[in-house]
Amino acid sequence: MAFAVVPEPVPAPGTGEVIGIDRGVTITAALSDGRKLNCPQLTVKERARIRKHERRAARAKKGSPEKRAGYAKAARLKAREVNRRKDWCEKISTLLARGFDLIRFEKLNIKNMTRSAKGTVEQPGRNVAQKSGLNRGILAQGWGLLRQRTEDKAPGRVEDVPAPYTSLRCSACGWIEKKSRKSQADFECVSCGFICNADENAANNVAAGQGGIPRPRRSAGAGGVTAATSRSNAREPQPNWVGIPLF
Repeated sequence: MAFAVVPEPVPAPGTGEVIGIDRGVTITAALSDGRKLNCPQLTVKERARIRKHERRAARAKKGSPEKRAGYAKAARLKAREVNRRKDWCEKISTLLARGFDLIRFEKLNIKNMTRSAKGTVEQPGRNVAQKSGLNRGILAQGWGLLRQRTEDKAPGRVEDVPAPYTSLRCSACGWIEKKSRKSQADFECVSCGFICNADENAANNVAAGQGGIPRPRRSAGAGGVTAATSRSNAREPQPNWVGIPLF
């Protein structure tokens, strides 16, 4: 017999600490406290074994025991990756629920992000193979499961912060500029010179709730406030967080 048991929510630590989480493919979860967590994947040898079993199964005679056995062996290895991902999400969600009073995630529409690029017969898609590889990489990170399990264990203590500009805004001065994102891993503010890991900088913005469309900015020399233009930079009044803990 099997019994489904819904565990009790994890009590808040009561420290008032807030954590921001930026999710990505290279780094699964970058935390605003500087930690970088990666979801476990299959090893190179395990992936090679999957390819070997699938090749042998493809060459085997249709309906033969060898074909069924080959695909079954490949499926068991793929299931191993799924189990590792679920175990990792359970452990990390418990760590977040126990360690912080408020947990903020970058709001991502994973369903739209992993939509197929095949298109239709009349309008076929482009770069279909590259998009398929990106989709597999995103789904292998367990973004949605991590967010769901954290909400289950810390109900009412999980918030979503709009994703736009979280990776382009400087967490030190608030200046938004696409040129500040030097690479996938490097962030250097063109305004104040603040240097930080790009994922950690985004996580700091998520922790501070800084996301979404920029607010109106003060036009230079006019003394008034104008709506933010289509340019990629905008100054937002913020305290100087350089060298000072966010919370």
